[in-house]
Amino acid sequence: MKHEGIAVVYCDGAFDTTYGKTAHGLVRFTRRYEVAAVIDRHLAGRDAGEFLDGVFKGIPLVASLSEALEAGISRGTPVTHFVVGIATDGGYLDQPVIDAAREALEAGLNVDSGLHEFLSDVPGFRDLAAARGRVIRDIRKPPEGKMNAFTGRIEEVTSRRVAVLGTDSALGKRTTAWILVHALEKAGHTAQMVGTGQTAWMQGVKYGVIMDSLLNDYVSGELENAVWNAWHEDNPEFLILEGQGSLMNPGYPGGFEILAACRPQGIILQHAPARKEYDGFAGYPMDSLKDQIHAVEFLSKKPVIAVTVNHEDIPRNEIDDACRRVEEEAGVPAVDPLIHGVDRILPLIQALAPPGGRPKT
Repeated sequence: MKHEGIAVVYCDGAFDTTYGKTAHGLVRFTRRYEVAAVIDRHLAGRDAGEFLDGVFKGIPLVASLSEALEAGISRGTPVTHFVVGIATDGGYLDQPVIDAAREALEAGLNVDSGLHEFLSDVPGFRDLAAARGRVIRDIRKPPEGKMNAFTGRIEEVTSRRVAVLGTDSALGKRTTAWILVHALEKAGHTAQMVGTGQTAWMQGVKYGVIMDSLLNDYVSGELENAVWNAWHEDNPEFLILEGQGSLMNPGYPGGFEILAACRPQGIILQHAPARKEYDGFAGYPMDSLKDQIHAVEFLSKKPVIAVTVNHEDIPRNEIDDACRRVEEEAGVPAVDPLIHGVDRILPLIQALAPPGGRPKT
């Protein structure tokens, strides 16, 4: 996929929190944009990749849009897009995001947002974009035209399917899914990720849906259609399915539709051992890892083949021990994809029996 443009990612005050997960994803990997800078005034002066993962990416954290524009010019790649990199609670637009987007439009940038409230509905924004010859894309707007209902043609798909689900929201499921795709490709396999959220779209995923932009009656059908299209058009050996939320998060339940509609042969469960309460919901204790594995396996009738560990709030020198404890509790291999990679669990994916499938028609 060819880059659509050069992006500055807005994440002011949130890059060091789970609310910055869209910005995190774009710093780590994107095919849709080349990222020139990330706006977070509290972390200005640091490299975004180094701050996030200890890996220098040449993407500066800057204090303002003007600094971001200067960063693009200094590298010979003038900025063309302003991307909202904050995932706010409920996807609401707050005034700082509105003000920042207005500044970007006035500077002549295209604007992309994945929030539930739409920048294109802000009074005057459409006229401002038109006057500058620019475009506002609200990624979570419901799709236009007829949507797909579930048909059962998922049974035709012969690609092996692995769902990356999680024990909570904002855990890194999408990042792990990309790491698995790249590892499978490196091992000589063909693989595609099926994205299910706005950040995957911003990263340029070829196949996918934005689940929470859909009417509930069509979620399963749109998921099935995305998987079928990926198989029918590319026929990859493996399809890695990005999870959303978690089965038991009270505010962001998710994953059941993926299990029901996409019919994976195996599940990888992302888990943050140091979390005691569900993301964003104080007083709601996390259900045990064993209970979450049981719930996933009961609903899917398929195995959780590995646990991938998110090391938030775990000191670097204790990550290996944390993974060992998770492995003992879960009874399956556990690795931290960002620290250990996924070579240890790749054979478990490769060993999954391919579905029977029916021939393409």
